[in-house]
Amino acid sequence: MNMTTADMTNSPYKTIWNLSWPQILMMLFHLMIGLVDVWVASKLGREIQASMGMISQSLFFFLVIAMATANGSVAAISQSIGAGMMLRAKRYVGLCFIIGAILGLIIFTVGFPYRNGILTILQVPEEMRYVMEYFIEVFLYLVPIYYMLIITNAVFRAQKKVMLPLYSMIIVTVTNTIGDLGLGMGMWGFPNLGYKGLAWATFGSITMGAIFNVIVLIRSGDLRRKCIAPLRWMKSAFPYLFKVAWPSGLMQLVWHSGYMVLYSITASLPENNVIALAGMTAGIRIESILFLPAFAFNMTASIIIGHYLGDGKADEAKKFGYRILFLAIGFLSITALLLWQVIYPVTAIIAPEQVVLDEAVNYLYYNMLAIPFTLTSMIMAGALNGAGATLYNLFIFAITVWGCRLPLAYFLGHEVLNSATGIWMAMLISQGVQASIIFYTFSCRNWQKFSMIKKNNKRTSNE
Repeated sequence: MNMTTADMTNSPYKTIWNLSWPQILMMLFHLMIGLVDVWVASKLGREIQASMGMISQSLFFFLVIAMATANGSVAAISQSIGAGMMLRAKRYVGLCFIIGAILGLIIFTVGFPYRNGILTILQVPEEMRYVMEYFIEVFLYLVPIYYMLIITNAVFRAQKKVMLPLYSMIIVTVTNTIGDLGLGMGMWGFPNLGYKGLAWATFGSITMGAIFNVIVLIRSGDLRRKCIAPLRWMKSAFPYLFKVAWPSGLMQLVWHSGYMVLYSITASLPENNVIALAGMTAGIRIESILFLPAFAFNMTASIIIGHYLGDGKADEAKKFGYRILFLAIGFLSITALLLWQVIYPVTAIIAPEQVVLDEAVNYLYYNMLAIPFTLTSMIMAGALNGAGATLYNLFIFAITVWGCRLPLAYFLGHEVLNSATGIWMAMLISQGVQASIIFYTFSCRNWQKFSMIKKNNKRTSNE
């Protein structure tokens, strides 16, 4: 998309939709990956199904630096394009790619020796341990490749080339589905590897997506030697990328480690802990029908805010933040109401066992009530990411996750109700608190100062 900020201002809702629908579709393909994973896992046993949920959160823990670099790249590249500084934008593409490759290898090297210790921290039940040990080993091999996929997709989004991540996700989805059904269940003449097949299906699909992205970048000229900046430029450009990335990475660490602790709190319930874990895993997959499209609006907010701030139009950037928020709340609230009418048969697709199904619906009841709060947090956070104001996100999410959600989840789940219902209630309450704080921050704080625009409104020039 080659629309200028003036074009976007003239057609605000068309702009939001044109940027969002490919990303919504991309997220739906992402959802299909999770649904197929959990459905096949459910056919292999509740221990496998619960393990899929826990390993997904564990994998995100290792990917936080990639997500941080991705957020930094969206802010830097989108602001550079908005400012009309195309050389700077191309150089940031190369810099982000190099940083991602190096960091992916470092994370693998550091994390691999301690993989079993991570399972101990998670308090993985003994009956799930053998599955988790295999999952975490294969997924750690995948970390450097996953870094490339995440960062290259972010580069495309920052350039408003939102169709390319969609194509990449289609490749990942098709490959993963064939691998899950073939290697996981022995269909079409593939060897029946059971849970091991699920792990290798993920490995193969992410690898195919990353290869596609790298080929596109090379053909577009973004990764050619002449587009790689001199070392002197990298030294001058890296500080802004780092300023945006480190709070984002720490925030991701806070968020995903919080989910890991939440899994641990659930796993240590005095009764029905495996059922609660399996229900939570299935519930999260169904919730993704709403949660993942919300990510599309989150990413759209990052792109638009970055371009407007790069062009020095802070007031228009703020207006777009509100437009995206209200559009998303209206669209997804209606979707949530429609989904609730068929929640049992839909959830039963991936949670056929009755006790797991009941717990999954119980989880969904509280988390679907939180939809307006969740959307507010996600979209406002996306807007702040595009501005480079990731420090605000860090403080807000740290306070609400560790200061509110987790203590409340333990208190209600273990001390008051002695069931998973207390944990789901804590999630709803904490989302309300989080949404209130971040909406105030976006509305009343000077988050625009974090962009690459000097205080006198003159553009920085490191091109």
